[in-house]
Amino acid sequence: MLHFLLIRLRLGRHYKGMFRVTSEGKDLAAHPGLLFKRLIPFFVLNIDHAAYSRLGEGVFGKWDVWLNVMNVEIEDGASEDNLFSCFYGEAGDGTDRRWREVHAFSACVLKPLEWSGLITVQELRDQDNKLEYIVTKTALWRSGLKLETDDLVQPMTRH
Repeated sequence: MLHFLLIRLRLGRHYKGMFRVTSEGKDLAAHPGLLFKRLIPFFVLNIDHAAYSRLGEGVFGKWDVWLNVMNVEIEDGASEDNLFSCFYGEAGDGTDRRWREVHAFSACVLKPLEWSGLITVQELRDQDNKLEYIVTKTALWRSGLKLETDDLVQPMTRH
């Protein structure tokens, strides 16, 4: 994926059988904030994340909606199932076909945000010893994103 991104953004190229970083790539490597600003929006917004998911299924929705709703919902952490239900209704108990939709949401929305460093997804066991995934924002989310719902996030819970 990284190889593809560097080629696509012209930050790297093949030259005489070797992969080389372009001069722009070298400049950005010296400035991690600028590299993040160039690389991550393209990765999150322009890549077909379903193409490399296990099931190859996409999820219905748009990034502006997902990001703005998640901005409010995961301020203090939220389970993956609760977050899914904000967009698509109840996730179900795993015995029905909804698990495919939950997986698609995780692969196409949550994983790219996690790999970008914008959220963390932690595994926890609930009181019934069922595995839960808890989604929280990182400091990078707060400093790297400016969203329409920023005013809705309670100031006293901001870190």
